[in-house]
Amino acid sequence: MFRISSIPAAFLAITIFSSARAQDYTVEAIDGGPDAGEVSEEISQLLSPQGIRVKRGATRTACELWFCKELPIDGDFEPTEQRLYPFTPGQLIGLVHFSRRGSEFRDQAISSGWYTLRFGLQPVDGNHVGTSPTRDFFLLVDVEQDEVPEAWSEEELNAASSEAAGSSHPAMLCLQRPTDGSELSVRHDEANDWWVLHFIGKGVANQESKDVPIDLVVVGHAAE
Repeated sequence: MFRISSIPAAFLAITIFSSARAQDYTVEAIDGGPDAGEVSEEISQLLSPQGIRVKRGATRTACELWFCKELPIDGDFEPTEQRLYPFTPGQLIGLVHFSRRGSEFRDQAISSGWYTLRFGLQPVDGNHVGTSPTRDFFLLVDVEQDEVPEAWSEEELNAASSEAAGSSHPAMLCLQRPTDGSELSVRHDEANDWWVLHFIGKGVANQESKDVPIDLVVVGHAAE
Protein backbone atom coordinates (compact mmCIF):
# COMPACT_ATOMS: atom_id res chain seq x y z
CA MET A 1 0.00 0.00 0.00
CA PHE A 2 2.80 2.37 0.87
CA ARG A 3 4.70 1.59 -2.32
CA ILE A 4 1.68 2.17 -4.56
CA SER A 5 0.92 5.61 -3.08
CA SER A 6 4.55 6.75 -3.03
CA ILE A 7 5.09 6.28 -6.76
CA PRO A 8 2.71 9.09 -7.82
CA ALA A 9 4.11 11.33 -5.08
CA ALA A 10 7.66 10.83 -6.31
CA PHE A 11 6.57 11.43 -9.89
CA LEU A 12 4.80 14.62 -8.82
CA ALA A 13 7.89 15.88 -7.01
CA ILE A 14 10.04 15.26 -10.10
CA THR A 15 7.49 17.01 -12.32
CA ILE A 16 7.32 20.08 -10.09
CA PHE A 17 11.11 20.29 -9.90
CA SER A 18 11.48 19.93 -13.66
CA SER A 19 8.83 22.60 -14.26
CA ALA A 20 10.58 25.02 -11.90
CA ARG A 21 13.92 24.44 -13.59
CA ALA A 22 12.32 25.02 -16.99
CA GLN A 23 11.46 28.55 -15.91
CA ASP A 24 15.05 29.44 -15.10
CA TYR A 25 16.65 32.30 -16.99
CA THR A 26 19.78 32.03 -19.08
CA VAL A 27 21.83 34.52 -21.08
CA GLU A 28 23.55 34.40 -24.45
CA ALA A 29 25.42 36.77 -26.73
CA ILE A 30 23.80 38.23 -29.85
CA ASP A 31 26.11 38.55 -32.82
CA GLY A 32 24.75 41.66 -34.48
CA GLY A 33 23.26 45.05 -33.71
CA PRO A 34 19.62 45.98 -33.16
CA ASP A 35 17.15 45.84 -36.04
CA ALA A 36 17.80 48.53 -38.64
CA GLY A 37 15.59 51.57 -38.25
CA GLU A 38 14.60 50.89 -34.64
CA VAL A 39 16.88 53.57 -33.21
CA SER A 40 18.29 56.83 -34.57
CA GLU A 41 21.54 56.72 -36.52
CA GLU A 42 23.20 58.97 -33.92
CA ILE A 43 22.48 56.49 -31.15
CA SER A 44 22.98 53.36 -33.26
CA GLN A 45 26.58 54.38 -34.00
CA LEU A 46 27.35 54.37 -30.28
CA LEU A 47 26.03 50.87 -29.59
CA SER A 48 28.12 47.71 -29.50
CA PRO A 49 27.63 45.39 -32.50
CA GLN A 50 27.15 42.54 -30.02
CA GLY A 51 24.07 42.32 -27.84
CA ILE A 52 22.79 40.22 -24.95
CA ARG A 53 19.70 38.00 -24.93
CA VAL A 54 18.04 36.96 -21.66
CA LYS A 55 15.92 33.83 -22.10
CA ARG A 56 13.30 32.13 -19.98
CA GLY A 57 13.41 28.39 -20.33
CA ALA A 58 14.52 26.96 -23.66
CA THR A 59 12.97 29.38 -26.13
CA ARG A 60 11.19 32.38 -24.65
CA THR A 61 13.09 35.69 -24.82
CA ALA A 62 12.65 37.97 -21.80
CA CYS A 63 14.58 40.88 -23.30
CA GLU A 64 17.48 41.83 -25.55
CA LEU A 65 20.03 44.50 -24.69
CA TRP A 66 22.78 46.45 -26.43
CA PHE A 67 25.13 48.72 -24.51
CA CYS A 68 27.27 51.60 -25.70
CA LYS A 69 30.70 50.63 -27.02
CA GLU A 70 32.18 53.20 -24.65
CA LEU A 71 30.68 54.54 -21.43
CA PRO A 72 32.10 57.84 -20.18
CA ILE A 73 32.80 57.57 -16.46
CA ASP A 74 34.12 59.72 -13.64
CA GLY A 75 37.74 58.67 -13.23
CA ASP A 76 37.79 59.90 -9.62
CA PHE A 77 34.56 58.17 -8.61
CA GLU A 78 34.57 56.18 -5.38
CA PRO A 79 31.53 53.95 -4.72
CA THR A 80 29.55 54.35 -1.51
CA GLU A 81 26.90 52.24 0.21
CA GLN A 82 24.15 54.06 -1.69
CA ARG A 83 25.78 54.95 -5.01
CA LEU A 84 27.71 52.28 -6.84
CA TYR A 85 28.35 53.32 -10.43
CA PRO A 86 30.53 56.07 -11.95
CA PHE A 87 27.99 57.25 -14.55
CA THR A 88 26.46 60.71 -14.96
CA PRO A 89 22.70 61.04 -14.36
CA GLY A 90 20.92 61.28 -17.69
CA GLN A 91 23.72 59.68 -19.69
CA LEU A 92 22.92 57.18 -22.43
CA ILE A 93 23.84 53.62 -21.44
CA GLY A 94 22.27 51.43 -24.10
CA LEU A 95 19.12 49.95 -25.56
CA VAL A 96 16.61 47.26 -24.51
CA HIS A 97 14.04 45.42 -26.59
CA PHE A 98 10.96 43.60 -25.27
CA SER A 99 9.40 41.33 -27.87
CA ARG A 100 6.26 41.05 -25.74
CA ARG A 101 4.60 42.96 -22.93
CA GLY A 102 6.63 42.84 -19.73
CA SER A 103 7.25 44.71 -16.48
CA GLU A 104 10.00 46.74 -14.81
CA PHE A 105 11.44 46.93 -11.29
CA ARG A 106 8.35 48.56 -9.76
CA ASP A 107 6.19 45.95 -11.52
CA GLN A 108 4.77 48.56 -13.86
CA ALA A 109 3.63 47.14 -17.20
CA ILE A 110 5.90 47.87 -20.16
CA SER A 111 4.61 47.49 -23.70
CA SER A 112 6.57 45.46 -26.22
CA GLY A 113 9.02 47.61 -28.15
CA TRP A 114 12.39 49.38 -28.08
CA TYR A 115 13.64 51.62 -25.26
CA THR A 116 16.86 53.49 -24.60
CA LEU A 117 18.48 53.04 -21.19
CA ARG A 118 19.74 56.12 -19.36
CA PHE A 119 21.38 56.31 -15.95
CA GLY A 120 19.35 57.78 -13.12
CA LEU A 121 19.56 58.16 -9.36
CA GLN A 122 16.67 57.45 -7.04
CA PRO A 123 15.73 60.57 -5.03
CA VAL A 124 16.66 60.68 -1.37
CA ASP A 125 13.22 61.24 0.16
CA GLY A 126 10.66 59.46 2.28
CA ASN A 127 8.79 58.11 -0.74
CA HIS A 128 11.52 55.63 -1.68
CA VAL A 129 12.62 54.18 1.66
CA GLY A 130 13.21 50.44 1.41
CA THR A 131 12.52 50.09 -2.33
CA SER A 132 16.17 49.45 -3.18
CA PRO A 133 19.46 49.14 -1.27
CA THR A 134 21.09 51.55 -3.75
CA ARG A 135 20.11 54.64 -5.77
CA ASP A 136 21.47 53.44 -9.11
CA PHE A 137 18.98 52.68 -11.90
CA PHE A 138 18.66 52.54 -15.66
CA LEU A 139 15.56 54.42 -16.83
CA LEU A 140 13.64 53.37 -19.95
CA VAL A 141 12.66 55.87 -22.65
CA ASP A 142 10.71 55.02 -25.81
CA VAL A 143 13.17 55.21 -28.73
CA GLU A 144 10.77 57.43 -30.66
CA GLN A 145 11.33 60.11 -28.02
CA ASP A 146 15.07 59.59 -27.72
CA GLU A 147 17.07 60.36 -30.83
CA VAL A 148 20.19 62.17 -29.58
CA PRO A 149 23.00 60.71 -27.46
CA GLU A 150 23.55 63.75 -25.22
CA ALA A 151 22.70 63.46 -21.52
CA TRP A 152 19.21 64.47 -20.43
CA SER A 153 18.29 66.58 -17.43
CA GLU A 154 16.70 64.76 -14.49
CA GLU A 155 13.35 66.45 -15.16
CA GLU A 156 13.33 65.53 -18.86
CA LEU A 157 14.40 61.96 -18.18
CA ASN A 158 11.83 61.34 -15.45
CA ALA A 159 9.01 62.75 -17.58
CA ALA A 160 9.89 60.71 -20.68
CA SER A 161 10.46 57.53 -18.68
CA SER A 162 7.16 57.95 -16.83
CA GLU A 163 5.43 58.19 -20.21
CA ALA A 164 7.07 54.90 -21.21
CA ALA A 165 5.43 53.30 -18.18
CA GLY A 166 2.12 55.08 -18.73
CA SER A 167 2.19 56.32 -15.14
CA SER A 168 3.48 59.09 -12.90
CA HIS A 169 6.64 57.13 -12.06
CA PRO A 170 9.64 56.44 -14.34
CA ALA A 171 10.12 52.97 -15.81
CA MET A 172 13.34 51.55 -14.41
CA LEU A 173 15.69 48.61 -14.07
CA CYS A 174 17.58 48.37 -10.80
CA LEU A 175 21.37 48.15 -10.58
CA GLN A 176 23.01 46.05 -7.89
CA ARG A 177 26.46 45.96 -6.36
CA PRO A 178 28.75 44.55 -9.08
CA THR A 179 30.11 41.08 -8.52
CA ASP A 180 33.42 39.56 -9.61
CA GLY A 181 33.92 37.70 -12.85
CA SER A 182 34.53 38.62 -16.47
CA GLU A 183 32.04 36.18 -18.02
CA LEU A 184 28.58 37.16 -19.19
CA SER A 185 26.11 35.51 -16.80
CA VAL A 186 22.75 35.71 -15.05
CA ARG A 187 22.14 34.62 -11.45
CA HIS A 188 19.11 34.16 -9.23
CA ASP A 189 18.84 36.26 -6.07
CA GLU A 190 16.64 33.88 -4.10
CA ALA A 191 15.99 36.30 -1.23
CA ASN A 192 14.26 38.77 -3.57
CA ASP A 193 13.40 36.42 -6.46
CA TRP A 194 15.42 38.60 -8.84
CA TRP A 195 17.36 37.51 -11.91
CA VAL A 196 20.51 39.61 -12.15
CA LEU A 197 22.48 40.05 -15.36
CA HIS A 198 26.25 40.42 -14.98
CA PHE A 199 28.36 41.85 -17.79
CA ILE A 200 31.41 44.02 -18.34
CA GLY A 201 30.96 47.52 -19.74
CA LYS A 202 33.78 49.51 -21.29
CA GLY A 203 34.28 52.70 -19.31
CA VAL A 204 36.37 55.61 -20.55
CA ALA A 205 37.91 58.28 -18.32
CA ASN A 206 40.62 60.74 -19.32
CA GLN A 207 41.02 58.90 -22.65
CA GLU A 208 41.81 55.67 -20.84
CA SER A 209 39.66 52.54 -21.07
CA LYS A 210 38.57 50.68 -17.96
CA ASP A 211 36.38 47.62 -17.43
CA VAL A 212 33.19 48.44 -15.50
CA PRO A 213 31.42 45.36 -14.06
CA ILE A 214 27.65 45.93 -14.11
CA ASP A 215 24.96 43.90 -12.33
CA LEU A 216 21.40 44.67 -13.45
CA VAL A 217 18.07 43.21 -12.30
CA VAL A 218 16.42 42.17 -15.57
CA VAL A 219 13.60 40.06 -14.08
CA GLY A 220 11.89 40.75 -10.75
CA HIS A 221 10.60 43.74 -8.90
CA ALA A 222 10.76 45.62 -5.60
CA ALA A 223 8.90 44.18 -2.64
CA GLU A 224 6.79 47.31 -2.14
